[in-house]
Amino acid sequence: MPHRHTDSSSGTAELLNTLGDLTGRILDRIKVQQARVELAAALQRQVLAAELPVLPYLHVAGRYAPARDGLDIGGDWYDGFLMPDGSVGFVIGDVQGHDVEAAAFMGQVRTCLRAVATATTDPAEVLRRTNDLLVAMDYGLFVTCSFLRFDPVTRELADARAGHIPAVWAMADGRCDIVLNDGGLPLGIRAGESYPSTRRPLTGVGAFVLLTDGVVEGPSYPIEEGLEQVAGLVNGACRTDPDELAAQVIKVADLTGHSDDAAVLVLRYGGLRDERCSGGSQDKRQGQR
Repeated sequence: MPHRHTDSSSGTAELLNTLGDLTGRILDRIKVQQARVELAAALQRQVLAAELPVLPYLHVAGRYAPARDGLDIGGDWYDGFLMPDGSVGFVIGDVQGHDVEAAAFMGQVRTCLRAVATATTDPAEVLRRTNDLLVAMDYGLFVTCSFLRFDPVTRELADARAGHIPAVWAMADGRCDIVLNDGGLPLGIRAGESYPSTRRPLTGVGAFVLLTDGVVEGPSYPIEEGLEQVAGLVNGACRTDPDELAAQVIKVADLTGHSDDAAVLVLRYGGLRDERCSGGSQDKRQGQR
């Protein structure tokens, strides 16, 4: 009997040691994961903390909603900045993945786009040069994006797409369009890719809305249905304050059951009082859900 008791005590101690070792490993992994989440979130905040330009004729607002899986952070972003020739550049993009690597790569892509836009402001050329830079970096990830140039003098909007989903364009006279312009491959896949550009005058009153696929596509929600949902919403509210419209559009993501992060950029033109955007900058606001 004493011998069996000793064996039992020894077995219990061994089991407790094993459990203690496993618990320690789990806690270490949790700490590493928490650190990765905090790093990815910091990278995302650094990008989304930038300010969007404010113009007398064009009012801009953005929204971001985090992913529901993974690190709850990813590679979706939007941006707007003044360019050397006096025009304004706008971009929305989506890096593959939902982890710290995606968030880090997103920051690099954003920096590349801004740097290239100091040398050329043509959207097609900005995407072409940025693509070649990313291919040369051989990061192993790709990114879809749309780059736009707004000329405040002519009020012309030029845009080019790199594998990104279409924009939605609605006018106060009732016209609405899902903008299916030709585009090139996502950035970072193949060197030498070309990106067609389209130019359109922004006259009257309307809204040009850019999205990432997390807004309009889910596991059982086709992207076409999501785009139609956004088009109907924008068409009925293109006179709405751009910040309010961006908040309404990002909520479409709730209908899709999405697990991706999501971003919206609204360019609302005409019909707003100039004193509301007489100068300065407009803060980006992240959507809260």
